[in-house]
Amino acid sequence: MAKVSFYLFEKSPERQVESTCRLCRKILRQPERIWLYCADADLQQQLDERLWSFDPTGFIPHGIDQVDATVCISAQLPEQSDWIVFNFNDQALEQFASFSHIIEIIENNEAAKIIGREKYKHYRKLGVQPNTHKL
Repeated sequence: MAKVSFYLFEKSPERQVESTCRLCRKILRQPERIWLYCADADLQQQLDERLWSFDPTGFIPHGIDQVDATVCISAQLPEQSDWIVFNFNDQALEQFASFSHIIEIIENNEAAKIIGREKYKHYRKLGVQPNTHKL
């Protein structure tokens, strides 16, 4: 069964894009592939730009809709199951079992927390016990 992890920013004002870059860098220390599932074109652009400049000493290889990249930013879900999927959409992923790990990043603002709670409840209804990391 796939893992689902929530990263909750309770005190930190860190933005979702920044935390994504940090987690990508950490995850990529192992031979993993990351899919940033994001339908919002503006957020895709922010992720793309920030992944280029996030770490001046270690470029994070990525591309928009480039399925052969180590990190792929896309409005579509991947067809293969070997991806760690960051979900930037407002609903939980019904296809959670199709991927090795689903990551949900919840910013420290009320709107994001409401969406995060709904996603968490939905995963629970689907029979998943998400891991929660409070930051």
